[in-house]
Amino acid sequence: MDYKTGKSQGNGYNTKPTKNVVSNTIGNSAPMHSEAGTRLNTYENSSSSKKTTGGVANEKKQTYIFKEPTGGESVVGDKKTYNAQKIVGNGTFGVVFKAQIAETGETVAIKKVFQDKRYKNRELQILKELGHPHVTNLRHAFYTQGDSNDEVYLNIVMDYIPGNLYEIIKYYRQSKHKVPNVLIKLYSYQIFRSLAYIHGIGICHRDIKPQNLLVNPSTHLLKLCDFGSAKRLIANEPNVSYICSRYYRAPELIFGATFYDVAIDVWSSGCVIAEMILGEPLFLGESALDQLVEIIKILGTPTQSQILQMNPNSEEFRLPQIKAQAWSKVLKNADPLVIDLIAKVLTYNPKDRLKPMEALAHPYFNDLRNQNFQIQECKIPELFNFSAEELGGVKQEILDVIIPSWKKSK
Repeated sequence: MDYKTGKSQGNGYNTKPTKNVVSNTIGNSAPMHSEAGTRLNTYENSSSSKKTTGGVANEKKQTYIFKEPTGGESVVGDKKTYNAQKIVGNGTFGVVFKAQIAETGETVAIKKVFQDKRYKNRELQILKELGHPHVTNLRHAFYTQGDSNDEVYLNIVMDYIPGNLYEIIKYYRQSKHKVPNVLIKLYSYQIFRSLAYIHGIGICHRDIKPQNLLVNPSTHLLKLCDFGSAKRLIANEPNVSYICSRYYRAPELIFGATFYDVAIDVWSSGCVIAEMILGEPLFLGESALDQLVEIIKILGTPTQSQILQMNPNSEEFRLPQIKAQAWSKVLKNADPLVIDLIAKVLTYNPKDRLKPMEALAHPYFNDLRNQNFQIQECKIPELFNFSAEELGGVKQEILDVIIPSWKKSK
């Protein structure tokens, strides 16, 4: 993907595209295992007796066909047939395909996961509730049968976005350039908008990272995706602390907090913004404990009071006494305003972190509120189409900042 020209050269899911694809109806083949251990399907090439794993074949290029069983009911949306072109993502969750709707020719992404009949799929339940320009859009969902009666797969159909933030950071790092400040600003703004929305309806994502932030390189539209770890947090109800990818894990989680709140997403977002500046993760811990050490190297040793603010039930820790570094030294040559923003997001006390709408009001984003703001040869996404969920409970002084006067007069 060329992020200077906006031309797509790959996919948006941080995996290598398959060289060939094969043909069969989902659910009529033998089970297989992905590298991460998720049980999926093996597909048989219609022009060969050879079986293929993960969509890779050495035979003639063809397509998968996603077709709902006759008489079955769609979970969401009307029945359609999908020709899957290639695998664009996989992991413990299952597999993501890039596919084309046979009836309309539209390109979509299909996430296929094993469905345990004993439980509802929490991700699907959450996706049904979502509707925001900076959050992935659920278009359709349906079940397909595996090789045995016990094997059922849920297929979640979403908008296909051709890139992600991980790829963008990698592109600039490999070309030995910094991500332009204007793009850091535009992407960070959209990240906070997505958080303002999901937090406004009580949902915590719990896995904010560059790979889960899809980006259209031609418009720089950003969408938050992968709600497989997301959960609606209920007050006074405990949650697992071993959650979120390590580099982006908030310190209260490392201290074992189970009564955390949506502030863990804000911490993760601060880590992502810093990564755009540095070209690599800010806290590169090799284990959960080492992750805490990496945080302490920059933020300094937390006081006992700060530890209890992160987890009131925490045991007393003996930690090395290290002084905090100046953010200007950690993020050398960065815009002073983005340094100030990060310093107000990456704090030990979750209650001290800026809320998403407060972050949007930060002076770092003032340029985006200029009526003449633009990126050359690019139609940028709408920045001020705030939803009721985003605006709910926001103080007037924040509203006065985030909605520019020229926009109010329209």
